[in-house]
Amino acid sequence: MAGSQPFAVTRRAFLGAASLAVALGSRASGDSTLRKPSRFLFTSRGKTGLFDGEKVRDLDFQSPTQQATWQPTGTLRDGRLLLLSMEPRRDGPGRPFGEYYTQTPTHIWAYDLEGGSLQELCTKDRLAPFVTPALVLGEDRLLVQVVRKNVGQIFSVKLDGSDPREFTKAGEGLPYGLSLHPDGRRVAFHLASPAGYQVWTSDLEGGDRRLVAAKEGHLYFGTSWSPDGRHVLYVDCTPGTDPGHDWADVCIGPEHRVLTTGGSMWFAATYGDPNTRGGGSNTPAWTRDGRILFPRRLPDSRVAWEYQAQRPDVDHFNRDYKPDLARGGTEIVRLDPKDGAIASLTHNNPPAWDFRASESPDGESIVFCRAKVGEAPAIWLMGADGTNPRLITRGVDDLGADHPRWF
Repeated sequence: MAGSQPFAVTRRAFLGAASLAVALGSRASGDSTLRKPSRFLFTSRGKTGLFDGEKVRDLDFQSPTQQATWQPTGTLRDGRLLLLSMEPRRDGPGRPFGEYYTQTPTHIWAYDLEGGSLQELCTKDRLAPFVTPALVLGEDRLLVQVVRKNVGQIFSVKLDGSDPREFTKAGEGLPYGLSLHPDGRRVAFHLASPAGYQVWTSDLEGGDRRLVAAKEGHLYFGTSWSPDGRHVLYVDCTPGTDPGHDWADVCIGPEHRVLTTGGSMWFAATYGDPNTRGGGSNTPAWTRDGRILFPRRLPDSRVAWEYQAQRPDVDHFNRDYKPDLARGGTEIVRLDPKDGAIASLTHNNPPAWDFRASESPDGESIVFCRAKVGEAPAIWLMGADGTNPRLITRGVDDLGADHPRWF
């Protein structure tokens, strides 16, 4: 449970942490039925795919050493994609997640989508085997997440990895879910610390910190700045009553205003059957006009993967598959933070689990994931008003696609 132990590597700390790492940039496209959407990337079975507005294709990265998985994590200021790869995992049966995951070497890359060139970054002054990108700060610097001796820390480094500067101190907790203010001068993040999961903002060096949300028994997670830079968006989960972190409520700061009640947002996405299981943290997303997209829980819904709080988590999942107990689902909704008005954008009969929605940079489309009980997720696209929903991809060998990101 968050806050019950000093931060080293906790269950929530890596449940979707890499997927929250860096906000992608944006590029607009021309017109089609939905006024041809901007492009987006996604992940499927450890690979990265691209939807260019018309078709889906897999991206093939030719690295000099074997890499087990690839995922997009951002866009550099020069337009190249920022990628994270991991070598085959250094684990063994029954070993706790925290003992093996961060012993697996990672690699950070810049990829020229048009030319196909791949350049490894952060190779100088290597701080640890496990280094992942957290935020693009400017033309030549990144914030990176580093784990050494099971303790997490954030550093600011140049793109080649040189000139490391501490953004946080070892032992104080690990910030992730980082986002950059629209003016580029402040960072919002949540801090997994001995005091619990808190939301903060700081300057680009980690100083001038301002607390946004912190309360005993509450897990505050994920951040994103509103388009006008006035608010920070995040969620609130109560692990004491929800140890699996299945549900949360939507909040904004700096005044810590809770916009929903009763754990109405699906937080810890879980899907698939025992052969295709997966998941990762859901976070709400801003639209260009300052409203919020999130996956709302239908009344009395229950997931098929039941979290087992009574036993040690040795696989970073710790759930039993109980499809007969599952019911209901979620729908994508748009929330106006000014007056609390909610509009439903997706509808399924029978219900399904819709999640991970985000609006395209041109404001014309929304991409999201959809999964039925026992099925791996597929990626769908619809108009910004919820019209014309259509299936885009079921992923590699129809075994699932997740984590769509516009760029």
